[in-house]
Amino acid sequence: MNTLVLTVLTLGVLGILLAVILYFVAQRFKVEEDPRIDDVEKMLPGANCGGCGFAGCRAMSEALVSRDNIESLFCPVAGGDTMKSIANFLGKVAPEKAPMVATMRCGGSCDKRPKVNHYDGALNCAVVNTFYVGETACAFGCIGYGDCVNACKFGALKVNPETGLVEVDADKCTACGACVKACPKGLFELRKKWPKNRAIYVACRSKNRGAVVMKACKSGCIGCGKCQKVCAFDAITIDNFLAYIDPEKCKLCRKCVNECPTGAIHIENMERLPKEPKPTKPEAEK
Repeated sequence: MNTLVLTVLTLGVLGILLAVILYFVAQRFKVEEDPRIDDVEKMLPGANCGGCGFAGCRAMSEALVSRDNIESLFCPVAGGDTMKSIANFLGKVAPEKAPMVATMRCGGSCDKRPKVNHYDGALNCAVVNTFYVGETACAFGCIGYGDCVNACKFGALKVNPETGLVEVDADKCTACGACVKACPKGLFELRKKWPKNRAIYVACRSKNRGAVVMKACKSGCIGCGKCQKVCAFDAITIDNFLAYIDPEKCKLCRKCVNECPTGAIHIENMERLPKEPKPTKPEAEK
């Protein structure tokens, strides 16, 4: 009995001693956390989407509080107004960024890009892209199985069953960039968001020559350069047989839209310019 009591007392004393040691160690090495981190986290949307480049809103809050210069930090979901409020709260300067929106740069709908084979496997874009180009002859186009749709936390994407292409709801899109990371074909781009969701962009990513493009997709860019010639703002460049419209230089003049022979340049929420009549030859030259 005495042995049992002695054992219990020994273990009790040892437990108390270890507890005291742990308490002093915790006090010695504890990290004081700035209480403003909690306040900033409450001001952020709490989406934890990773669009800011951090693992979540908590990590973003810690960076905003700890860094003296926060001009490189931006939460696309919160937007510029919220970032300014946070900066004012912290006594810092907020980054100035124009609103952005995700753009899906493929116009190869079912009627323009016919299937040349049948895929019978996992309905996952990443899986399909790993093994072969897809069910069409275009190795650059949308696969259409919705990896990007699953990655979007804001319900801004959907697959149109008639066209087989992913569509972006600009009103719901927060420009978090999840779709950019999810698409194995690299079809998504974050572009300047114009008022009333207007947009002009080249809906093609093919880098093949024109003849190869037209065999695979009737709405692909053939790199003819006609759009570049009529652009008065130097917003269009041609690289690897593919036209690109710089959203920062483009003024939405729409001249390029009529010049594109394949319809690869897409226009959103605007009317096309009326086509100019062809000049007639003078009577003397007829």
